[in-house]
Amino acid sequence: MASLFFYAWGEPFFVWLMVLSIAVGWACGRAMERAASRGQEKRILTAGVVFHVGLLFVFKYLTFAASQLGLLLHEDFSAIHIALPIGISFFTFQLLSYLFDIYYGRAKAQQSVLAVGLYIALFPQLIAGPIVRYETIEQQIEHRVENIADFSSGMMRFIYGLGKKVLIANYMGAVADNIFDGGGSLSLATAWYGAFAYTLQIYFDFSGYSDMAIGLGRMFGFHFMENFNYPYISRSATEFWRRWHISLGTWFRDYVYIPMGGNRVTRRRWVYNLFVVWALTGIWHGANWTFLCWGLWYFVLLLVEKLTGFPEKLGPLAHVYALLAIVLGWTVFRAKDLGAAVSYIGAMLGMAPGGIADATFSYYLTNSFSVFAAAVLLSLPIVPYLQRKAAFQRVEPILATGIFVLSLVLTVSSSYNPFIYFNF
Repeated sequence: MASLFFYAWGEPFFVWLMVLSIAVGWACGRAMERAASRGQEKRILTAGVVFHVGLLFVFKYLTFAASQLGLLLHEDFSAIHIALPIGISFFTFQLLSYLFDIYYGRAKAQQSVLAVGLYIALFPQLIAGPIVRYETIEQQIEHRVENIADFSSGMMRFIYGLGKKVLIANYMGAVADNIFDGGGSLSLATAWYGAFAYTLQIYFDFSGYSDMAIGLGRMFGFHFMENFNYPYISRSATEFWRRWHISLGTWFRDYVYIPMGGNRVTRRRWVYNLFVVWALTGIWHGANWTFLCWGLWYFVLLLVEKLTGFPEKLGPLAHVYALLAIVLGWTVFRAKDLGAAVSYIGAMLGMAPGGIADATFSYYLTNSFSVFAAAVLLSLPIVPYLQRKAAFQRVEPILATGIFVLSLVLTVSSSYNPFIYFNF
């Protein structure tokens, strides 16, 4: 009830949509368990999947689909404009996880609709993940244990996540927004600085939320899976996706890629499976051609890497290749449309109307470089290294308290800064 109240505070109307989704998911789970003896569970699974994916399509993609159809048919479908409920992609995927885990025999259907409701509506990860698999916390829903050690470590994790968001992501976001949306002529240096600023912003924004969710969950006795593992130290796009948004990547792997045959099929079928997974990964992020192209960008990269294995031949330069590929991908992801993406990447590749460098670049470099440098350092696994040192362990509580107080002061004094993944 508290989690539903939390969601209703921001979505007083769409909370009923989530309640309906929970009720249907619970009913389908019970029905699948009863129908297993008759071999009818697949029909019920199909009905549940169609219902939940259908809701996701209506609220997330119908407006975009209607606008594209209008352009094609030269008709005006602008009257079709449906608001996006916060977190619908996350709680829909968790409901699908619940149904799939029951169907594959990995978990048993919950008898209590409140238990299913707690799994879906649990407030720490409700609106921006990580996507918690039902089989992961099935036992924790009814048999979790709270203790002071978990509460303490959870509080520390929450504070670090809050600091990532407030002290780094918001600052880098202001720089990225000004450069991407500035409307002026970009120089090559400014374009690259803006792209790297957004690269840092989205990491600290999303991993910060994940840290807060994992920390809050641990305080209440829940142990969620890690969602990030320093993705910017990757040596390939393949490694990047083992480290970035881990809960989404494993969801598509286990519920889409492997059921389609994975890589244990003909090469043509494997390429098709890979294409479907990365097209869906892109579309999951939003109803825009930029997200689809971003997903297909990784399809191409992973396909080439798996067929050639060339990153392994690059040695230390593999890090440079991976980082450049990631930054170019984020540039498409951040752009408002494909035209803006092409124009911005053109500036990054030397076709910049503002030349190599300009006064704008000097301004941002002077005023934001200290935060930029700190963000780069903290995107490396420095903190885990320090946490293994006894001296750091003694001062860490004091450091965390300082981060919390500073984050609180900035949060109170700043304007509204929502998390990026609230949009998805």
